[in-house]
Amino acid sequence: MSPTSLLMAAIGSLLGIFVGAIPGLTGAMLIALTLPLTYSMPSELALVLLVSMYVGSVSGGLVTATLLRIPGTPASMMTTLDGYPMAQRGQAGRALALGIGGTFIGGMISWGFLVCLAQPMAAWSLTFGPFEFFALVMVAMVLIATVGGKSLSLGLFSGALGVMIAMPGSSPATGIARFTFGIHEMDDGFKLLPVLIGLFAVNQVIRQVLQGDVGGSAAEVNDGDKLDFRLRDVATHGVNLVRSALIGTWIGILPGIGANVGSVIAYSAAKRASKTPERFGNGSEEGVVASETANNATVGGALIPLVAMGIPGSVIDAILLGALVIHGLKPGPMLVQSDPLAVQTIVGTMLIANLLTLLFLLASVRIMVRAARVPLFVLVPVVMIFCVIGSYALANRMFDVWVMLAFGVIGYLMERFHIPIAPLVIGFVLAPIGEEHLAAGLMQSGGSLMPMFTQPISLGLSLVALGLLAWTLWRRFNDGKAIVLPDESS
Repeated sequence: MSPTSLLMAAIGSLLGIFVGAIPGLTGAMLIALTLPLTYSMPSELALVLLVSMYVGSVSGGLVTATLLRIPGTPASMMTTLDGYPMAQRGQAGRALALGIGGTFIGGMISWGFLVCLAQPMAAWSLTFGPFEFFALVMVAMVLIATVGGKSLSLGLFSGALGVMIAMPGSSPATGIARFTFGIHEMDDGFKLLPVLIGLFAVNQVIRQVLQGDVGGSAAEVNDGDKLDFRLRDVATHGVNLVRSALIGTWIGILPGIGANVGSVIAYSAAKRASKTPERFGNGSEEGVVASETANNATVGGALIPLVAMGIPGSVIDAILLGALVIHGLKPGPMLVQSDPLAVQTIVGTMLIANLLTLLFLLASVRIMVRAARVPLFVLVPVVMIFCVIGSYALANRMFDVWVMLAFGVIGYLMERFHIPIAPLVIGFVLAPIGEEHLAAGLMQSGGSLMPMFTQPISLGLSLVALGLLAWTLWRRFNDGKAIVLPDESS
């Protein structure tokens, strides 16, 4: 509660909201660009800033989704279906009030789960050995590859590509350099920061420049149009609020799925449970509440495995995982015991950021609509300058800038051919962790893989990974259709 920490939380929340409200810019892009600026900060202040940006960026997209019919973030995609029709009917204030109220309540419910579950999960995971952690990494990678996109094969391809990109550099097991192709700069592998900036920031710049400016007819918020979320709305939409928050929290806990999937599932559940399902897509209050409650609830859910086990629950959590490492903290179950202040900072920041996000959303709706119309010729040079500075400042070498640009092109081509980016990022982040634990387990067992299948936890997690893959294949070949869920990075 120090003034400096509160200032960082306010700056992070406000920047997250505005970036989330601008179509084409994402929270992952903002956090990746901000990460180099935190090098000289104490680790706690850096976490306050980055987690606040995370909370704000998921919430900001509802404004443009409602008023411009353009989701500022993929998480607000479902809000356009009902928020914009309500705004067109002259109920813009009402739609925004429901979305903001749902965002706040969903965030607070998931924060409660973060408080209650993070430490018990960390204590439970302390019983894990190296093979158990390797099996857990396999579950995370299979899960995101099988349900993280429209195509199983493309999801697996993207995840495998991420693992391959993580291979060059020093082996986590032996420390010997490999796959460097005689390039001295690759002795330490591809750095996380240039890869993330390229995939999310440069990729977005390339796509926006090639597509041109995105316009839309805006539904204005008049001075007399109040943002009226009343207490009786909590009673009216209480079941929907709690159900959507629980769905969002659970989806957030599952590694690599993301806020947009939580929003879709909660919206579908609300429609099935509604007495007036025909109104969904035509301006239903229930649809707005379900979408916005669930997408913000995924934030607290995704932070649970990050804090408790060092497993990122979303792409942004993968960047936060990198931030912990950069600031000298070791993610994993020991984080709760070795660096309790860092854990308490993450948990406390989510609470404060939710409160600040509520206040900023209520106060800045009209400003955000204007910000969303900033022309590309203003945004693109500013974003690219920060991309270059952030990548170069990592090690003061141009090699990282070229890596950033290369991965920007790779990210654009992947999205151009509908290959999900999220499995690549999770694969890139988790591959070294999985390899390190596998190597440690093999050293303990004298090179035998048998403990993987004789120890109950590692066996159970291995069966879960195989079961997820088998179930997905069975669904595909028996139903003749894929599991279609939005891509986290789209």
